[in-house]
Amino acid sequence: MKKLNRFVHICTIEAFDRLVKLNGLVQNKGMNVTEAVRNNPERADKILAGARAVFAEDGFEGASVDDIAARAGVSKATLYRYFPDKRALFQAYVAAECRKQANHTFSIELSEAGIEQTLRDIAHQFVGFLLSDFAIEMFRVAFSEVRRFPEIGREFYDSGPANAHRRLSQLLAAGTVRGELEVEDPDFAAEQFTELCKSDLYLKLLLGVRTSVTEKEVQRVADAAVDVFMRAYEAPQPN
Repeated sequence: MKKLNRFVHICTIEAFDRLVKLNGLVQNKGMNVTEAVRNNPERADKILAGARAVFAEDGFEGASVDDIAARAGVSKATLYRYFPDKRALFQAYVAAECRKQANHTFSIELSEAGIEQTLRDIAHQFVGFLLSDFAIEMFRVAFSEVRRFPEIGREFYDSGPANAHRRLSQLLAAGTVRGELEVEDPDFAAEQFTELCKSDLYLKLLLGVRTSVTEKEVQRVADAAVDVFMRAYEAPQPN
């Protein structure tokens, strides 16, 4: 559990480093935003947990800093030491959650079991996350605010999908070097793999056509994604 908590803190700090560079959020009451997170990552996590709950329920427009502070169990003054305004808090929330999930799901290395089993492990985690209530709500909230704050869309993409594609691309390239795959364009193949993981259920949940899925359905989508991908890219094996 200590290792997991440390991992979450690191993801939070990385997200804030990107946020500071992206938006020039440098000074707030004499303290750099990133320095505040580094000094007390546990409190930053606590605030982001409160933000996660409120933004998922009320969206950006409906969410209030008062509600977020109350849900996090901190004062508004404390919250503003870490986040100068609601917009910065929302961007940090999106970035931290996307990066945390992408780092977790796509951190699996090519194992002795081979590329197919490695991809199945990734697909099961990834599909499970994509179809979770949290992921669906996070995407809805982020997408709804893109016109208001275009940089949120960029942060969402860079921290989530782009980060996942980059890691998966490296894995596919390694599988090709090992002779298990024939992938000429690992970046494009990584995009194809993640889209296969969205088959059938993702759009239905996103649009409210479905409200829940079963574990069996998650496994079916994940296995089918890997089956199709391997038929397209598996290298011929010598007899």
